[in-house]
Amino acid sequence: MTDKTFDLGGVIVATTLAFKDDASAPGGLAVDYDKFAAHCDWLINNGCRGVGPNGSLGEYSSLTDEERRKVVQVAVETVGDRGLVVAGVHGVGWHQARKWAEYAQEDGADGVLLLPPTIYRANESEVIEHYTRVAEVGMPIMAYNNPFDTKVDLVPSLVAKLAEIPEVVAIKEFSADIRRVLEIKELCDIDVICGADDLLFESLVAGATGWFAGYPNAFPREAVEIYDLVKAGRIDDALEIYRMLVAVFRWDSKTEFVQAIKLSVDMAGGSYGGATRPPRGPLSPENEAQVRADTQRALDFLAARR
Repeated sequence: MTDKTFDLGGVIVATTLAFKDDASAPGGLAVDYDKFAAHCDWLINNGCRGVGPNGSLGEYSSLTDEERRKVVQVAVETVGDRGLVVAGVHGVGWHQARKWAEYAQEDGADGVLLLPPTIYRANESEVIEHYTRVAEVGMPIMAYNNPFDTKVDLVPSLVAKLAEIPEVVAIKEFSADIRRVLEIKELCDIDVICGADDLLFESLVAGATGWFAGYPNAFPREAVEIYDLVKAGRIDDALEIYRMLVAVFRWDSKTEFVQAIKLSVDMAGGSYGGATRPPRGPLSPENEAQVRADTQRALDFLAARR
């Protein structure tokens, strides 16, 4: 049985993945494990609580099975005992997701991030079975609610039923309904984790425990500062930083979020973003211009603070 007190406080980053040119690899791009390891190390050194390889709806879906597993192994080896590794184990059904959870356990991950069944709109009993079957592996599970992309909404009443599974210790909430933070906490004993970067401040003020995040790939130090300030009750100080970063954080909730985050990483200069593997293509000229403008505004603000 998994301990419900498993601590997911802090900023855990749904990591971007570096690629390098390789004509023999899918899409002409091979995973650059050295750059990925350096990126994980940089995030931890900048105060992040941990990393989430193969997280959410990022580029894990374009990886081979071998690549997908090695990404978790590299993250575990790099982070060591300095932080958490919460591995994405999403699968079409519970039998695929369970296998990825078994791999994550074998490879030393601390917990797993798990979407409900995908491809079709599962009903409540199917969702509960999905999480129950994966829970049999014995890993702490952060359920992930993203009704926009999965078409399955883990509403608070359903989250309360999932919370009865000992291994389900948290819910990454991405419904954009800030009311759910308090409603979930009223119904069950489970950590609510902010999943939408542009609702970070509001979610933390309402009582979210942690942040499973995309944009700290580009701004890890500032992301941790916002989190720490809110938790310390310094709301006005946190809001001052957040309001200058929220425009670029909004890209985390858009279709092109992976491309946008990688561009921002490259512009911020602390790590490496690079290209995305197909089926994700490059940003349109209009979107690229807007991401650059939003990122530069954030960078100018941060430079003025230093």
